[in-house]
Amino acid sequence: MSTSTTTAQIRVLIAKPGLDGHDRGAKVVARALRDGGCEVIYTGIRQTPEMIAEAALQEDVDVVGLSILSGAHLELFPRVVEELKKRGVDDVLLFCGGIIPEEDTAALTKLGFKAVFRPGTNTQDIVKFVYDNVKK
Repeated sequence: MSTSTTTAQIRVLIAKPGLDGHDRGAKVVARALRDGGCEVIYTGIRQTPEMIAEAALQEDVDVVGLSILSGAHLELFPRVVEELKKRGVDDVLLFCGGIIPEEDTAALTKLGFKAVFRPGTNTQDIVKFVYDNVKK
């Protein structure tokens, strides 16, 4: 699945908020999106909400994907969303993934996350989600 030459490439920021130092899953998702035709910016590990929001603004992304394994998603994800809004970055598609309990999905949806991907998700499902939901 790749973009046509007449369509602008979808720009995706993949970020790891907080002190979580495990990023294999984020890198796998970033590569799948890149291989699927997206332009991917990966921020690396141990990013603050402010750093993530500033990168999203500076890189003019269409999509922000957050990855977390530490269990701090209900603490960090609202702060990322708040920082995005402070910078006027409120028209991006948000998704997240990692070790996130099913019972937290409603709270994340309320924050604006359009999808929550858990371990074992097929990466092509994530690529399809991005293409089906990004606003271009």
